Amino acid sequence: MSRATLRSLPPWLDHTLRAQRGPVPWSAVTRGALSAGPLLLAAVLAGRTSLGVVAAIAAMLAGINDRPGSRRTSVKRLGMPALAGAVGLFAGTYAGDHLGAVALSLLLTGVGLVAGGVSAIGPVASGAGTQLLVACAIGAGMPLPEEGWQRALAYLVGAGWLLGLRLALPTPGSLAGDFRFDGEREAVAAVYDAVAELLDAVGTSHATTRRVALTAALDHAQDAFAGPRLRRYASSSAERRLHAQYAAALPLAEAATALAWAGEAGSGRASAGPRRLATAVRENTHTGPLPAPTRSAPALRALDDALLRAAEAFDQAEGSDLPTRRRTGKDLLRAVFGAGGREYGLRVALCFGASAAVAQALHHARWYGQHEHWYWLPATAVFLVKPDLGPLASRVLCRAAGTVLGALVFAGFAAVLPRPEGLIALVAVSGALIPVATRHFAAQTAVVTVLVLALVMVGGEPQASAGRIGETLLACAIVLLVGHLPMPGQRGGTVRARLTAASGAAQAYLDHVLREADIDPRGDSDPRALRWTLRREAYRTLAEARTAIALAAAELPALARHSEGADGIVATLERLVDTTTACAVHLDDSGRLTPHHTERLTELLGELAEDGERVGLRLPELPLAV
Repeated sequence: MSRATLRSLPPWLDHTLRAQRGPVPWSAVTRGALSAGPLLLAAVLAGRTSLGVVAAIAAMLAGINDRPGSRRTSVKRLGMPALAGAVGLFAGTYAGDHLGAVALSLLLTGVGLVAGGVSAIGPVASGAGTQLLVACAIGAGMPLPEEGWQRALAYLVGAGWLLGLRLALPTPGSLAGDFRFDGEREAVAAVYDAVAELLDAVGTSHATTRRVALTAALDHAQDAFAGPRLRRYASSSAERRLHAQYAAALPLAEAATALAWAGEAGSGRASAGPRRLATAVRENTHTGPLPAPTRSAPALRALDDALLRAAEAFDQAEGSDLPTRRRTGKDLLRAVFGAGGREYGLRVALCFGASAAVAQALHHARWYGQHEHWYWLPATAVFLVKPDLGPLASRVLCRAAGTVLGALVFAGFAAVLPRPEGLIALVAVSGALIPVATRHFAAQTAVVTVLVLALVMVGGEPQASAGRIGETLLACAIVLLVGHLPMPGQRGGTVRARLTAASGAAQAYLDHVLREADIDPRGDSDPRALRWTLRREAYRTLAEARTAIALAAAELPALARHSEGADGIVATLERLVDTTTACAVHLDDSGRLTPHHTERLTELLGELAEDGERVGLRLPELPLAV
């Protein structure tokens, strides 16, 4: 379908038909092929098929979270959800064995409330909440002969196996350089490339888009360093070098942003330096001579100074801790109990609890026939209620279409494949397809449906394609209904929470820049490190707000109207942060702001106050004290 046709469609349908693009992640495909299928085969050969099914399910869910990034990032991205899933499986098993239908439904509703609120913290917490709920439903609704602790241990083994593959197997990035730093090195190099592209776009209509791309590259690089250090004693030197290279990119990004704000286009020499730095990072070599830009303006002088500091940092290869601010326990609690966390928690609780209650009612009424497993309905509701996977209408359409396709495909394979060896091979092939299928929710659903149906058939359940289609459609109806129910407080809590966080980060950044005017930035201890940290936090929270607003705007009109006007606030905040960056560079150069800077700040603060009042959102005050 052409782009023009997609643009003419309603936002919710446009989102449904779009898919991510990119090269095939062959390393992830290899890990997927070696995860669930071999685990199931080993369990069947050992005579512990049911535990093999649990381990394969854990490997499948870990495979969904196995996204591009550094090894250290994968430890947290795969490990934390796996731990949450093991806890959910353990608790669900014992709750299903000892509680009646009503008590169990109430318990699952409470678990959904907690998991939904925690999911508002961030992507890793959201993945942990998802696996907690899915595993809890599987533990309660999939009768297996093993005890709960044995199931939980098998679950950890399955997820741990895929994590071990992620840490042990080489990836394209690691083959070109240090094996231990595959994603980190490429992420830092991409930052320098993004700086160069922004410098090339200064004075053109593409400058804003390139600045957004630079923010995304910095966010990705910052995330690549997150997580536990691997083999600290052997990686200290290489890690310090990468830290220094990342830190050296921050003043370059600041100078490039200031140039874009001023619209002062430079020569091609301005972008040549960052490109050479990107090559030096990728190839792990020295920078060589760096072409210096002209020093005719404050931002150009800042760019030249940043290039000199980068060359020095690359040669010395000594870096300190990354300029980042860790979220405190108070910040995490604010996210869980804030407007976004409360709204999300209530919807997850209602969807999960209602679907579990309906599933048990159908199970006791023998609607399932000979099928004893009732976990599919609540597990499906968990994925449908998650906004991480797209707007509500898009999730429902994709889930329904993917389940129907996957169930029909599996029915065809089940009729001709030998058992169990043919089904085990089908599990291995499906595991290999998951990294590619994650580009579209419908494709992911189809592959997961085939994999899960194959698993449960190996475990002894009869062919259940028709029942899975019916349960999925019922879960879609439940989530659609709950998604449009009125909730206590104002709607659009997630968007409002993101806007408030972005405004607070912009306030902290602006206040620090204005107070920093009387500090000499050229001392032995550079006080600008805190400024760069605050700048990173401001742009990151703005990017998160943009994502939340785009997601909310693609909902059905009844839900999308609650986010109207939010994109205007984010646009004003972005201009404010860009202007603050330009002010910071100018203060470094001359020690005082020009009338143009102060007038622009005053104008933007006034616009921000008007926009916030128009949408009924109380934003933190941003006082101007120049």
